[in-house]
Amino acid sequence: MKSEIISIETKYKGWARFSVVSVCLPNGQLVQREIEDHGAAVAVLAFDPERKTAILVQQFRAPPFFSSGQEHTLEAIAGIQEDADSITTARREALEEAGLHLHSLECVATVWTMPGISTERMTLYLAAYRRTDRITEGGGVATEHENITVVEIELGKLAELMDAGELADMKTLVLAQALKMRHPELFPPKSDKDM
Repeated sequence: MKSEIISIETKYKGWARFSVVSVCLPNGQLVQREIEDHGAAVAVLAFDPERKTAILVQQFRAPPFFSSGQEHTLEAIAGIQEDADSITTARREALEEAGLHLHSLECVATVWTMPGISTERMTLYLAAYRRTDRITEGGGVATEHENITVVEIELGKLAELMDAGELADMKTLVLAQALKMRHPELFPPKSDKDM
């Protein structure tokens, strides 16, 4: 016997939909689960292999502010997949948020971001860029009130933040680790005092 959804009750429908589902588990037990659904998403960590930098964005996020008072988060470029494919979405988000024209993208993975509550699956990418690929200031879509600040960070500093546990955004942490694992030559070697 497989799990089966018995009923779905939508509690709220806006940017996201919040539902309560009743599920019959394989053992016959009936349980209720809450689900948040807003669709698929993408995230991309853009890096310049020549200058050994990465582009991150800083912006206000209401949930961290609500739960901990943290006003801004430092994140990889990301957004909801509104286009037919994740690569098109990643390129659009990079242009909107960071003014960055991306060429080739390297897929890291497609992952469930919070499988205990959300249907979101996020495709994670790394993408090399050059200084000349920064064609506008970025900052996000004005009508969406994103108020994004573009941050170009040295990869050595990104590694320091990662090693110190100061990258609080999970997608950014995963992408920074993937970049370091796949392209270790871009990062400064650890000194003896770091070991």
